[in-house]
Amino acid sequence: MTGPAFWTAPDPRAALRDLLRKAYPHAVGDTDLLFALTRKYGTSPFTTLETARRELAVDRVVFERLLDTFDQVPELRAAVVNGPAGKYWSNTVLPLESKGVIENILERRTVYPHIVALYPGPTCMFRCHFCVRVTGARYENSTLDSGNAMLASVIDEIPPDNPYAMYISGGLEPLTNPGLGKLVARAARRGFKMVLYTNAFALTAQTLARQPGLWDLDAVRTSMYGLNDEEYEETTGKRKAFGRVKTNLLNFQKLRAQRERPVRLGLSYIILPGRSSRLTRLADFIAELSDAAPDQPVDFLNIREDYSGRPDGKLAPGERAELEDALNAFAERVAARVPALDVDYGYALHSIRAGTEAELIRIKPSTMRPGAHIQAGVQVDLLGDVYLYREAGFPGLAGAQRYIAGRLGPGTSLSDVVAKFVADDRRIEPRDGDEYFLDGFDQALTARLNQLETDIADGWRHTRGFLR
Repeated sequence: MTGPAFWTAPDPRAALRDLLRKAYPHAVGDTDLLFALTRKYGTSPFTTLETARRELAVDRVVFERLLDTFDQVPELRAAVVNGPAGKYWSNTVLPLESKGVIENILERRTVYPHIVALYPGPTCMFRCHFCVRVTGARYENSTLDSGNAMLASVIDEIPPDNPYAMYISGGLEPLTNPGLGKLVARAARRGFKMVLYTNAFALTAQTLARQPGLWDLDAVRTSMYGLNDEEYEETTGKRKAFGRVKTNLLNFQKLRAQRERPVRLGLSYIILPGRSSRLTRLADFIAELSDAAPDQPVDFLNIREDYSGRPDGKLAPGERAELEDALNAFAERVAARVPALDVDYGYALHSIRAGTEAELIRIKPSTMRPGAHIQAGVQVDLLGDVYLYREAGFPGLAGAQRYIAGRLGPGTSLSDVVAKFVADDRRIEPRDGDEYFLDGFDQALTARLNQLETDIADGWRHTRGFLR
């Protein structure tokens, strides 16, 4: 029984029993309990150990035996990681565990942030209806020179042991910064593989010619807001934006093929309510981009679903069934037209494709962590402000200033800001609406840390968090 087979076998309980009988006979008597435990953590990864124990109705001695068995049976671990909620495990939890990031946070160690996001954009040409940006807010042009010098100092400061320690995003649109290419080239010289998150509206031939350092990127990840001008205008407020983005991406495809540059191209697409039936058009669009450079097709796609405005993030049964059908049709079209495309369906869509409802994390102010998780990551903007959450780094955003850990400047490095924040044991009292400062990564990490602290308090330090 492989990991995926646990969820697809006609009778997974019987398949598990056969596996245990053949390879782990000492555990056959616990088949039903191990089956229930696998189902629990394959669909609800942030369940505390005491909650799981009570649901199984076993004492601590028996439960500890079950946990030990999980450590001995790799197929059970694989089944959890390949479950409907498996992306929480594989994309976020286990990678952070393996790097020691989780332990650094729990032990409140003064360490350099695992990931540093640079937010260099002074403005944005779009006004997306789901974006928290304050209309008209921007950084003054006078901040560009000093801001870019400060970001360059961050690039020089970051330890070189992790080539993926930085990425470029926003906040506001990074390509509105005319010095971005120089920052990218500077990072590349130090061995960093940087990903640029962009709307690609300014990814023109002129921009690429003026900023040759952009070719030193590891990847360009373009956020798509529709598949025609009407959809783009409805979402971004910008007329004829799709046509320009499409032209830019087709040109980028041709140029990277001509230059034989290894920079990868990927897309991000959010399925807005009522648009799931258009997914096959997305596959056709990616195929068109790939056909422009057959030897360098589009590399990856990150696809997500917009749960905003739905109670507890839950879909109505009819909407869920429609989305599942659309995802299946999309997968078939991708297999036929762009088979090499690496598609990441994220936390929620992965479970829908698996046909099993999984827990979708929804952090509220009552479950936010007053100390955040500065050891895991920070965001640095043009002013040198160091933000604790990824969706807080917007100028003028009400309440976001409380989530600034400190400001970089002459004589104050990022290491200094982190050290002071940890030493001061700073606490921020969450308010209503603060949860919107957390993106999916921040939410998943917060849920994991809350889970672990509860497990430790309940006496499960050695096995805290179920999988490590």
